[in-house]
Amino acid sequence: MAELVETRSVGRLAARAKWAGTLSLDIDRRGGKSIAVRQFHDGALRILRPHYLDESGQVCYVIVNPGGAYLGGDKYLIEVAVADNADLLLTTQSATKVYRTPQDRAGQHMQVHLGRGARLELLPDPLIAYREASYEQVCCVDMDPTASLVMAEVVTPGWSPDGGLFRYDEIRMRNEISIGGRLTVLDNLLIRPGTGSPVDSSNFMSHYTHLGSLLAVDPRVDQALVDELHALLGPMNDGGQLGLTLLDGPGLALRALAHSTERLNEMLAAAVDLLRKRWHGQEPLNLRKY
Repeated sequence: MAELVETRSVGRLAARAKWAGTLSLDIDRRGGKSIAVRQFHDGALRILRPHYLDESGQVCYVIVNPGGAYLGGDKYLIEVAVADNADLLLTTQSATKVYRTPQDRAGQHMQVHLGRGARLELLPDPLIAYREASYEQVCCVDMDPTASLVMAEVVTPGWSPDGGLFRYDEIRMRNEISIGGRLTVLDNLLIRPGTGSPVDSSNFMSHYTHLGSLLAVDPRVDQALVDELHALLGPMNDGGQLGLTLLDGPGLALRALAHSTERLNEMLAAAVDLLRKRWHGQEPLNLRKY
């Protein structure tokens, strides 16, 4: 089984040897619930046993990095396929920590395929970048026009022993979403805090230290939903910045700036809960892992 999985996966992106950790997961729907019909991991990535958080049949998997952090030169590969009408919630066991990367930036590449009526909620814990850290993350999604995708991310600087903010060097995040074989959403983010302070007034984050992002691509997204989210989330980000944009996908993009992880986590959770309730009749999500 492992040899068969290995042979099939090599052809998807590249030889396994260049990755510090690899993870492949295929989800299908059988007997009224979603299940893994294929899974493989190698190196410094693992996946925990499946959970079902409600009666909807949606399966929840948790990704684990036993090493605890990404280091210089580490490259990780995650491949996910969700078959027709299957439903996956994918999260992480804890925050993704990026330490100093003196020889080369750390990186993660994720490849996603969503079939007809498939659904993926990609909700990792925050990304924490420490002093002199450089990190690149690329997520490529190929989805059917009837599929549903919600993905959220929080980026936060690490803390030093004296309570000051570490000054990471650079974070690059790129999301490429193709619908029906056509590149529809290209979300490209570059953060360079600069030297001398946690943030550089010349970049888009101004004096803010934490960034929250959410992308939702679904045929049910419209301007009324964007307006409802803005009314819900605006009062929650007192003292921060919030932007919501309607995409052609159809979909929406959210960016929020703040001074704390907690504020952004609350906002993104509220947005995800609204979408889950509106589209799937599900109760608020509880991903507490302790």
